[in-house]
Amino acid sequence: MEFIPLSYETLRVIWWLLLGILLIGFALMDGFDLGIGALLPFAARTDEERRVLINVVGPVWEGNQVWLILGGGAIFAAWPPLYAVSFSGFYLAMLVVLVALILRPVGFKFRGKVEDQRWRDAWDWALFVGGAVPALIFGVAVGNVLLGVPFGFDDTLRAHYDGNFFGLLTPFALLCGLVSLSMIVAHGAAVIAVRTKGPTAERARSYGRAATLVTAVLFGIGGLWVALGLDGYTVTSVQDTVGPSNPLAKSVSTATGAWLAGYKARPWTMIAPALGFAGCILAWFGLTAKAPKTALVGTSTTIIGIITTAGLSLFPFLLPSSLDPRASLTVWDASSSHLTLWTMLLATCIFLPIILAYTAWVYRVMRGTVTADTIGRNPNAY
Repeated sequence: MEFIPLSYETLRVIWWLLLGILLIGFALMDGFDLGIGALLPFAARTDEERRVLINVVGPVWEGNQVWLILGGGAIFAAWPPLYAVSFSGFYLAMLVVLVALILRPVGFKFRGKVEDQRWRDAWDWALFVGGAVPALIFGVAVGNVLLGVPFGFDDTLRAHYDGNFFGLLTPFALLCGLVSLSMIVAHGAAVIAVRTKGPTAERARSYGRAATLVTAVLFGIGGLWVALGLDGYTVTSVQDTVGPSNPLAKSVSTATGAWLAGYKARPWTMIAPALGFAGCILAWFGLTAKAPKTALVGTSTTIIGIITTAGLSLFPFLLPSSLDPRASLTVWDASSSHLTLWTMLLATCIFLPIILAYTAWVYRVMRGTVTADTIGRNPNAY
């Protein structure tokens, strides 16, 4: 279309980048909420300490979930086949995530309604589930994307999925889930260390150091598994990058180590896994030296590095198919129309800065250390 200043190919790449940015934004912003929830029964031992941690998360968790909504909306608008296949194939897994996420607001609201320790302990464990389970399952989902998902298309491009929930729980996928969980726990521990003090912060630093080491080790094991024991996907035909989306208009082969081809062709992309490991090291030293802001920079760098590594390894694939590799969805054959991508980009240029601005304002207002005294003086505290 002559009135659209950017080519179809360029817009497809831009939306691939935007999808990655939204996923990283979710992991950074809502990730520490999940991490604090996963640490709640362990880093905080008394009711007062747990209230402090809940009030670290309480004022911001709803705003942080905007990134999850934006990510889902971006997939729906920019990559309809990806939305259709993933939300159908991962339906039960997403239902589990949804139920776990629902426990978070319910736990915040109901926990303080009864002054009974057993009641409050039960809701504390519900908040733990609401933090740990989504972090684990999101990583399992990424692991299954790297493995390939059992779906295909008929001649009319109607998708069909031939897997089941328990088929998602393979050893490699569970490894990726543990990488995600430990990464999020470390991020939550760093935020606790920044926003609290005393025994709670000390315990968080201890758990955070362990989580950073686990993240680095599992990330390294995952990399070796991808290189030596996992079949990757490669497009073997010339793919039309500017034509209409048609997942069946290409040929695809699989081979062990194929996910590393992009790193060989573009050596600069090795920066991504290097950032993942460097962030773990920085976070560990920050937590050890009681420099929590340094640790938070480290955990943030780890998240950026690990998610970027997964995205660059997959490119140009969005969702490989283990059932019919030819049906795999790529950046070039799973997007909306040229006009839709352009219209959505204009909307993003308007609304994303607004979201960033109000998020920055909220965090500025809510800055500072949360203590038992501060929540005691706040009538709106949880």
